[in-house]
Amino acid sequence: MRNNTVTTFILLGLTDDQQLQVLIFVFLFLTYTLSVTGNLTIITLILVDSHLKTAMYYFLKHFAFLEISFTSACIPRYLYNIATDDKMITYNACASQVLFTDLFGVTEFFLLAAMSYDRYMAICKPLHYVTIMSSTVCRKLVFCCWVAGLCVIIPPLSLGLNLEFCDSNIIDHFICDASPLLKISCSSTWFMEQTVITCAVLTLIMTLICVVLSYVYIIKTILGFPSVQQKKKAFSTCSSHMIVVSISYGSCIFIYIKPSAKDEVAINKGVTVLTTSIAPMLNPFIYTLRNKQVKQAFKDSVKRIIIFCKK
Repeated sequence: MRNNTVTTFILLGLTDDQQLQVLIFVFLFLTYTLSVTGNLTIITLILVDSHLKTAMYYFLKHFAFLEISFTSACIPRYLYNIATDDKMITYNACASQVLFTDLFGVTEFFLLAAMSYDRYMAICKPLHYVTIMSSTVCRKLVFCCWVAGLCVIIPPLSLGLNLEFCDSNIIDHFICDASPLLKISCSSTWFMEQTVITCAVLTLIMTLICVVLSYVYIIKTILGFPSVQQKKKAFSTCSSHMIVVSISYGSCIFIYIKPSAKDEVAINKGVTVLTTSIAPMLNPFIYTLRNKQVKQAFKDSVKRIIIFCKK
């Protein structure tokens, strides 16, 4: 986003209604607090509990970190805007927000694909699971997710840094996002728009293929189990991941359904609220409420804290 005459942008937010802003502030503050608290709890439990040292929990720890990072890149700034009634954001702060939200968001999709591969190995190759999904392999997979995320965002980001903003500096959103920024740029944006769409679609297709293929083999393997109990246990280990995948990919569908110009802005804002505040809040509950090991680790930690406090 090359700065021609514009040095600051104005974020319009979700609404101009003062009463609605109060409700939105309370809602986003609560969801953000729950999101950070829940994901930090998961990270802490995985770090301190010896029973949560498998590959699945290693990936979950990094996923929780990404959720905290992603929501923290968006929500606190908007909460500040509402609280102070200051809608301005500097050019550099806006560029930084685009960089980090895109990086964390794209990396999450690659991590979800890695997590689906982990579930495939656990259910379809149980005898070789511990050997194949070693700590070294897990670290390399997570590193590759970050590198892939960076490689995906570099082309559109490089183009975006050359955009010029001559007259309008009003962004019809509550965060700095590619779509509203392209609308107010006085540069030719066709090539960048195509680059953004191409990178986004390629990311979704590549990761979705990995997820779908993993679960095709997983379901095929589970259906071959002799007992109902084995099938239930196997499905329960995948159910949390399947729910999170459904939320993540489902929300992205709305971005590419080509709504009318009138509804496009509202849908974009709605999807952003879902992905930046609601989903990060729900994910810790999805993983803990449906996972006996995490629930047990939480109970054990609470007991240790109570015993420590009584001393």
